[in-house]
Amino acid sequence: MLNVALIGYGYWGKKLSRNFQNSEYSCIKSICDLKKSNINLAKKILPNIKYFNDYKSAILSKNINLVVIASPTSTHYKIAKYALDNNKNILVEKPLSMSLMEVRRLNKISKKRNKMIFVDYPFLFSGTISYIKKIIDSKKFGKILEIESFREQAPVRSDANVIWDLCTHDISILTFLLNTTPTKIKTIKKKNFRNLPVDSAYINLKYKNNLNVLIKNSWISAIKIRLIKIKFEKAMLFCDENESMYKIKIYKNKSSKVSNKYFLEVPEIDLREPLSKMVKYIHASVKNKTNNLFKNDFNEKVTNLLEKINNNND
Repeated sequence: MLNVALIGYGYWGKKLSRNFQNSEYSCIKSICDLKKSNINLAKKILPNIKYFNDYKSAILSKNINLVVIASPTSTHYKIAKYALDNNKNILVEKPLSMSLMEVRRLNKISKKRNKMIFVDYPFLFSGTISYIKKIIDSKKFGKILEIESFREQAPVRSDANVIWDLCTHDISILTFLLNTTPTKIKTIKKKNFRNLPVDSAYINLKYKNNLNVLIKNSWISAIKIRLIKIKFEKAMLFCDENESMYKIKIYKNKSSKVSNKYFLEVPEIDLREPLSKMVKYIHASVKNKTNNLFKNDFNEKVTNLLEKINNNND
């Protein structure tokens, strides 16, 4: 059983709280938040647990074996480090940190303490991305020629720009799907509001074998867009996370010649909530002392690429 201390009961903390509390594999023992209004909301749902306004006290409370960190991005490192130093496994809302150096330090501590680091990249636990991974690995439709990803409309943040917020999804997905890094990066950043961080970004990544990837991220949009398009040699795959049921559509080429004629295929996919699957994965990982999804320095690779994208000013 995962005995959880949740640090942060804001927008994302509430979602994590619901999934951990509703799971047969975990139980929330304590919640920490600096805002009294958030604590009061939590008490209405979970009246019989402990509450703190100091994260250190929450982490040190009795029998905790997983610290879930859903606090502002700028606080992730110090809270994660304190939890690991006190022999706790951790789950951190993405991004783990906005510094590759800090991520490497956390990995070093986790290995020394023999504790696990999990990062909440929710789409890695989705049925859509799992399905796409199988398609790519099987080479069912030939090699990938091009990928486009559009991620628009999200809560505006003051503690991180749109790259560290929305692009983290894209980079974690690409790192998982392709298992390689780009050879060239070009970033165009746009700041549309004076007192806020960069809110729009256009990113072009070039990989080996002439694979081109285009990413657009924007907080400000009249409609919410979560669309990935993958062009294979023999088909085009559209993944729309806004669809309730038919999230993936595959347009298979009717002919080996270049044309715009396709057969449509709509596969069945796992529609279970990704966060609930993540809870199950963490429980199994802690129990079996394995963490396959995050092996081979996965978090370092994601952070390293995000850092390069953010620092690129071409």
